Amino acid sequence: MPASLRHTDYKRSGKGRSILLIALLVVAAAVLGMYAGGVFDAAPAPTGSVTPTVAATSTPDPGDPTATPGPTSTPSTAPAPTDGTYPTPDFSKNLSDPADFFGPLPVVADPKAVVHVPVRALYVGGAAKMTQNLALIESSEQLNAIVVDLKESNGVYFQTTNKLAREIGAVKGGVDLPSLVASCHAKGIRVIGRIVVFKDPILAKARPDLCLQDQSGNTLLFVNESGLAFVSPYKQEVWDYNISLAKEAVSLGVDEIQFDYVRFPTGATKSGAPVYIGPTGMYPTRVQTINRFLAKAKVEISDALGTPLGADVFAIILSSRTDSTTLGQDWASIGIVPGVDNLCPMIYPSHYANSASNGKGTYLNGVLYPKPDLEPYGVMYNALLLGKKAAQQAGYSTVRPYLQAFTATWLPSGYYQSYGADQIKQQIKAITDAGFTEWICWNSTASYPASAFN
Repeated sequence: MPASLRHTDYKRSGKGRSILLIALLVVAAAVLGMYAGGVFDAAPAPTGSVTPTVAATSTPDPGDPTATPGPTSTPSTAPAPTDGTYPTPDFSKNLSDPADFFGPLPVVADPKAVVHVPVRALYVGGAAKMTQNLALIESSEQLNAIVVDLKESNGVYFQTTNKLAREIGAVKGGVDLPSLVASCHAKGIRVIGRIVVFKDPILAKARPDLCLQDQSGNTLLFVNESGLAFVSPYKQEVWDYNISLAKEAVSLGVDEIQFDYVRFPTGATKSGAPVYIGPTGMYPTRVQTINRFLAKAKVEISDALGTPLGADVFAIILSSRTDSTTLGQDWASIGIVPGVDNLCPMIYPSHYANSASNGKGTYLNGVLYPKPDLEPYGVMYNALLLGKKAAQQAGYSTVRPYLQAFTATWLPSGYYQSYGADQIKQQIKAITDAGFTEWICWNSTASYPASAFN
């Protein structure tokens, strides 16, 4: 991870050169320690950039966790790679087939059937405002579930026993998962556990070997990802870390698992250098890689445990093939190949390009929206219609959109509106009119108007 090196000028005392020599040795030892700890794993200074074509804005997903987790412990030493368990690909062979690159998928001798339960949920982050939100769900004619953060980009929110999470100091706590599950189940409310996968700065800092790198082995930093490193979707150790956390959460009573940030980073690298995996054409595509991760997770979570598995995806993939390729999320195949229970496209009107940002706005299904945030019904409806043909394939995952329940105050004046009950209802109607029945409301503070759901 990049860091600045602070220099301090020391005055030489009359005690002579011996003290100066000792001081120099101390500084040298400190610098070596910083190299060992990954402090200097920064990419070179920017020399250029390549930005993917994106029809929607690059505004980060709103919603920092709202719980107040406990302090994160600092690992005393960086954990070592698990030698031999995850072999380095042999590029003397063509490994473009996922089975050749990643190996065969695990097999469950007696796979369990997954029972799909239609969901209409509230996102509650790190279990925020639970008394208020559980009462709202109980009184609602529509709601029946919550989505709670189990792992965000800044740490693991429940008291996991996972060895790697503890080694790297990722365990923050804040969510008493057994108690939360018991409270929800007593009221007939489902608990969906959200896990952020490949946006993981804590793992990236502790294990640079697991990050996306350039051809020289330098850790890449991504402009649109807060200038941070991204752990590599090609690394199966990253897969297994997140799958293990999911399985532990299921053992504590969580009803469904929802993976977020199951994608590659967006935008340019700070150095301008491209991601390097191996020789061109000798390894799986980004789309194949994301699908393979979800396929493995599906076997270990759904087939082995009978637990529904879902994935959050960018809404832009419903309308842009270019962005699908960049992100590794292909709407036509991600609902078929992995076999996950549900897909959650994040169709937030505020996230689509407006005329202030690109001079015209966004076309969806042939309709131009100069100010998308002002038209929640139309944006939601036409985005879903664009994705409906693929979603009608036999065996396709259930489509469960995230809808906007927050006000996008970062947009220019006149380009946003206050999102209350009426705007939420418009989006729910659009989902229904487009032929879908499930949805999740997103508000980073977990504050929702009760009148929106009755």
